[in-house]
Amino acid sequence: MTALEPRDDTGVVASPTPSDTDIDTGTRTDPVGVLSRPYRSLSIGIVSVVLLIAFEATAVGTAMPVAARELGGVSLYAFAFSGYFTTSLFGMVFSGQWADRRGPLGPLGAGIAAFAVGLLLAGTAGSMWMFIAGRAVQGLGGGLVIVALYVVVSRAYPERLRPAIMAAFAASWVVPSVVGPLASGAVTEHLGWRWVFIGIPVLVVFPLALALPQIRRRASGPAEGAGAGRVDGRRIRLALGISLGAGLLQYAAQDLRWLSLLPGAVGVALLVPAVLGLLPRGTYRAARGLPSVVLLRGIAAGSFIAAESFVPLMLVTQRGLTPMLAGLSLAVGGATWALGSYLQARPRFEPYRERLMAGGMLLVAAAVATAPSVLIHAVPVWIVAVAWAFGCLGMGLVIASTSVLLLQLSAPEEAGANSAALQISDGLSNVVLLAMGGAAFAALGGGAVGAAHGAAAAGGSHPAAFAAVFLPMAAVALVGVWVATRVRAAAR
Repeated sequence: MTALEPRDDTGVVASPTPSDTDIDTGTRTDPVGVLSRPYRSLSIGIVSVVLLIAFEATAVGTAMPVAARELGGVSLYAFAFSGYFTTSLFGMVFSGQWADRRGPLGPLGAGIAAFAVGLLLAGTAGSMWMFIAGRAVQGLGGGLVIVALYVVVSRAYPERLRPAIMAAFAASWVVPSVVGPLASGAVTEHLGWRWVFIGIPVLVVFPLALALPQIRRRASGPAEGAGAGRVDGRRIRLALGISLGAGLLQYAAQDLRWLSLLPGAVGVALLVPAVLGLLPRGTYRAARGLPSVVLLRGIAAGSFIAAESFVPLMLVTQRGLTPMLAGLSLAVGGATWALGSYLQARPRFEPYRERLMAGGMLLVAAAVATAPSVLIHAVPVWIVAVAWAFGCLGMGLVIASTSVLLLQLSAPEEAGANSAALQISDGLSNVVLLAMGGAAFAALGGGAVGAAHGAAAAGGSHPAAFAAVFLPMAAVALVGVWVATRVRAAAR
């Protein structure tokens, strides 16, 4: 993510690792899988990194309300989330440039270090702005890490093993999605919210010690055909523009005043040229092949995450569930997401990957459209858990498949830049669709619901505010069904 082997049917040159060749006979051999001896330490190490990032991502939501209240920053609550996403956008672009020209080892190490520093800053913050700064540093590190890991997979694993390692990445979210909120709640209650942040950095040492030697041996150095170590200044400037533009757009969407139109307009002016410059040509019109893969990733991630962010709030304020029960109603989704990732990795399904992705997006659209049915009190609450299980199954099919297709359609020297484009589409769509959903929610009275405390925000029922979030996101997911039919490159 070395001698060259023949090109596959996508035109990508596959780079075998030393473990793929029998030294005594000079013939090609097939390792058992990603946990066979040649790949074991690398696979465990990089999956452990994803596991820690996943645990923090699922745990932080439980600790964040307590942290915001203690730091006197409830009014800045949303920025603690958006700060992470906006800086991660820049980190993704810079990591792609760095990894293509110098190898993934540098951005991976720097990203993990920045992630750890951000956690420590957030965990020791004395004010909400310092806490937000910590989250921003953490997001920069997360952006560096995720793209570097894609490049490691592209370089260190033969193509036939990439679906399996991508499925392992997805599966590493299962345990954190179930255990994370519970563990975070217990730590917050008994030790304090700060330990949710400052307790994680020390755990990074083990996966680093395990994976870095293998990364240095298998995936270090510039990719063949890459530039001679200089980054593309234009892309870095565009990355700064996309991060700043996303931040301004998020701010404008949350501040529903006429004056907020100015930062919103500036944000759009920065975003449009940056998006056109950083994403593959033809992405906005769903051109066949790589552009549609990148676009589909954004549609899937943005529509699903924007909707999911409002599910616990809806269950707490409209149906009277406790926050922990509301979060647990989504926990089974981690297992079905992993199941979807596992299914797409089966060789027998490879010829049908396009259909799997279209079907996955249909499941996502159905789940998002079904969730607000619980606003009708005659509908049992468990409907959300069932719907979200199917939605997560669809996400597992789509997200892992976009990662696999991206690597198939990328030449080795382009793996970093294209992986960055995939992650930018993911992160940017989260920011934009969350901003749109949040603006619609607030405009229809949702702000009063969100500000209410207690299990039942009595009397403050605003079901239309929730419907204004879920139904448009379901429509966006339906567009993804069509885009999924265009992910295969046109025949020549």
